Amino acid sequence: MNYYDLTAHEIHELLVKKEVTSVEVTNSVIERAEKTEPYIESYLERTFECAVNTARKVDEKIAKGEDISPLEGVPAALKDNLCTKGVKTTCASKMLENFVPCYDAFVVKKIKEQNSPVLGKLNMDEFAMGSSTETSYFKTTKNPYDINKVPGGSSGGCAAAVCAGSAVYALGSDTGGSIRQPASFCGVVGLKPTYGLVSRFGCVAFASSLDQIGPITRDVTDCANVLNSIVAHDELDSTSLDIPKVDYTKALTGDIRGMKIGIAADYIQDGINEDVKKAFLSAAETFKALGAQVGEYTMKAAKYALPAYYIISGAEASSNLARFDGIRYGYRSKKYEDLTELYKNTRSEGFGAEVKRRILVGTYALSAGYYDAYYKKAQKIRTVIINDFNEQFEKFDFIITPTTLSTAFSIGEKIENPLEMYLNDLCTVSVNIAGLPAISIPCGFDSGGMPIGLHIIGKALSEETILRAAYAFEQNTRFNKKRAIVKNKEGREI
Repeated sequence: MNYYDLTAHEIHELLVKKEVTSVEVTNSVIERAEKTEPYIESYLERTFECAVNTARKVDEKIAKGEDISPLEGVPAALKDNLCTKGVKTTCASKMLENFVPCYDAFVVKKIKEQNSPVLGKLNMDEFAMGSSTETSYFKTTKNPYDINKVPGGSSGGCAAAVCAGSAVYALGSDTGGSIRQPASFCGVVGLKPTYGLVSRFGCVAFASSLDQIGPITRDVTDCANVLNSIVAHDELDSTSLDIPKVDYTKALTGDIRGMKIGIAADYIQDGINEDVKKAFLSAAETFKALGAQVGEYTMKAAKYALPAYYIISGAEASSNLARFDGIRYGYRSKKYEDLTELYKNTRSEGFGAEVKRRILVGTYALSAGYYDAYYKKAQKIRTVIINDFNEQFEKFDFIITPTTLSTAFSIGEKIENPLEMYLNDLCTVSVNIAGLPAISIPCGFDSGGMPIGLHIIGKALSEETILRAAYAFEQNTRFNKKRAIVKNKEGREI
């Protein structure tokens, strides 16, 4: 059996029944990774030996007749902006090429407490800035459905690894769609939780008011189980919510009768790929058939969400990345004669083009002469967007949009055109601006066989609602059952 093709809950059932060992499953996934990595390139750092050691501990526990949690013995991997004690955390940047943290991120601790074998760190856009994983300093990850296409970004390595079978699930981060967009491109499930629900401690910051850690999985059940394991109050994160514990798997009833769904009319007009539009409208019909009531909604500030996002995120990136100066840690230029030149050369050499672009935009927006015209206005737009959503959630239980307006594009196609690249986030950025939860699930394939994602948005702390809706859709379609057939450049299956 190809254990690497199974979901986490399927593996859990086999482990409980003692039909397989965690070591066997972990080795199966490792062998798959070693086979596909030369073509997919999703890993930056591998900790396979450590993963097998964890798997042995789980097998010993099972042999003693002890109960195991849903993620124990299930191999996982982590986006490379999540700090890992004793293991390099590079953010796919030359600036942190050799940085080894002395502590684990909160979510990494939670995963380790679950005895989930951690296989390593996954590629991403540099400092999470990008939509294709092409801005990584080290390598370009490929889409397992077609290695000539991008996997999305910035959590492209996470989505590609889960899709290819080189990890059963992964933890990524989402600042403007960085979990959901690659999940859509790779035909997997990606959840961006409510802001503050999951601690950001130990996640290298891009834009602190927008960043959120979440799971990328093969189905909705796995998504609920991973969310269960990483949600908890954290005193080390001042934005971490202290709320009663919820079991998200209890929301997976499959029953959405009587629920009210809003369809985003704004996103199915000009610019949308016809295959994506067709799949999205078909998904709406599926919800209707399941007993939901469907109506249209229009977001007043939709056209302003993208520019507001890039101003706010750029401003926060400018502030957060100021710490990388060549003095305390990270890369330091060897060519300098004074302190000013050290700063200048270190940052010029250590950061890639996209990171520099966003720092410059953010610094400009925060400057004395332009603060009111740009940053302050963007924050006002943020309030309008929040109010817009609040108004819609008085009428609807959840809202659906396409996750992206197109399917995965070819490597190199948009990297030289930043504005065209930024449009990939059109459907997703407003969710981060408002701090809401949203999930992307597979809802079809285009004429070329590339996955299409459905985007389900809920009000704050309504993860149970969107998981319930996602599960109902998943159980009445078979899009999540399809697995990518990874092929080499000659078109032969790997």
